[in-house]
Parts: sequence; C-alpha cells; structure tokens
Amino acid sequence: MIVRIPATSANLGPGFDALGLALSMYAEVGVIDESSMPEGALSADDTHPAQVAFVRAGGSGRVWVKNSIPMARGMGFSGAVRVGGIIAAEVQSQGASWSQSSSQALRIGTELEGHPDNVAPSVYGGIVIVSGELVVPVTLACDAVFVMWVPDFSTSTNESRGKIGSTIALADAVFNISRTAMLVTAFQTGDVDLLKEATQDRIHQDIRFASSPACKEALDAGLQAGAWCGWLSGSGPTVALMCSPSQADVIAAALPGSGHTKVLHLDTTGAVIV
Repeated sequence: MIVRIPATSANLGPGFDALGLALSMYAEVGVIDESSMPEGALSADDTHPAQVAFVRAGGSGRVWVKNSIPMARGMGFSGAVRVGGIIAAEVQSQGASWSQSSSQALRIGTELEGHPDNVAPSVYGGIVIVSGELVVPVTLACDAVFVMWVPDFSTSTNESRGKIGSTIALADAVFNISRTAMLVTAFQTGDVDLLKEATQDRIHQDIRFASSPACKEALDAGLQAGAWCGWLSGSGPTVALMCSPSQADVIAAALPGSGHTKVLHLDTTGAVIV
C-alpha cells in the first residue's frame, strides 16, 4: 500500500489561509511491514510529521516516507506527508473501504498543520477555496503551468506568520478581498489578463519579502519575462509563476541563479492509493 500525495502552493497572493492548489510533485507514504520499503524511502522517526499524523489517526507501527517535495520551502511538504500518514492509518484499519470523500485527512491534517490551505489541495487536488472543513473546488479554464523558483535557503513558517500580526487595516482587508474575488473569477473564466492584478496582496507578502529580498527579485524577474502572475508560495521562500506552457522555459531562464526551477502542472487528483 502506497499513499501518494501532491505538493501544494498556498495563499496564491491575496487568499491568505483560504486558497491553495496542488502541484505535480509528490511524496509517498506507506506502513512498514515484512516487505522491504521502496528504493529511496526512509523510515520516519517519532517526530516526523508523517509518523505523528499516522499515530494521531490511530495507526499502529511505523511509516516510511519517499519524498520529492522540497522541505521548508513553501511547497506543502509537512501538510502532504501528514495527509499521507493519516490516510495510511485509515487504510490500515479500513482497507479497501477507504474513500477520499469520507477521509478524516482534512480535519486531522488541519489540526496538526494549524491551517487548511495546504492540507485541502493535498487531499482533494486542483485549486480550492477552504474555510475550516468546507472545501470548494475552483475550475481552471486555461492551459497553465507553474514555474517554481526554489532557493537554496529555507524559512520558518511559524516565524514568518508571527511577523504578520493579529490585526489588519480595513483598507488592506478590503483590497485582499477584492483581489481574491478577482482571482477566482480569472481562474474560472480563463481571463489571464486579469491574473497579475488579481494576485496582488497587502497582508503578508511584503512582510515576508522584507526578510527574503531574493524572493522579490525572483518574482519581479518572472513577471518581466512574461509570466501571467506570480506569488510567494505559502510562507516562502519558493516563488510560483503561472504562465502558458510555451513560456515556461523563457521564464525559468530569467530567474535568479541563487535557486533552481521546477516546471509543474496542476494536480487534479489529490491523494491517492497506489
């Protein structure tokens, strides 16, 4: 039994803690038994987020993890492997009766992660609006790829979130509400000309860019090279740039050499049992 879970990009600019999408890069989680682990897999220790989630969901024993998602880079590693651990526990107890729609992965994953915007797309795939346990899928009506600029340094989500503060100016809140509405509309209508304005943000990105100016440099370079839009992926430091498939190589080549690029597609499946 192997649980395959996609990487994610959260916030998408203005949709702080409310928007996320799944990407075509994966982690795999399974239960260690008498058979050997897949090549490249590692046994998770007691503090690994996959093992913690597995135990929290009632799993017995230990899980292995095979991962290709960059860790501490804003691409949903911890959320993905937590989802994998929870589903592994459900499969262990339920077997073939496991169902994505009845899984507790969203609830327990959000409890452990602290916010649902990475967890929900890892579970369900695609682009989602999420609030608590309410998940609303958003159709993407254009052919797009995501050029991910992944720097060689990491950031702390908890430290980054702590700098944002607990209050938001009314004008900034209204600004982000309007851009989030524009962004969902642009996705669903395929209006790529609206995307650049629709991904503007006044709540979190400037605060995070101040600590990582190389990320702002990468975002600006990608937009100047022709990307439709871009945003700081999750809490960063990865920067996501959305464009047509024909633009991807040009945009990737324009990004700073202090990071590497990955050209990914939207994963529309979410967590699956392989």
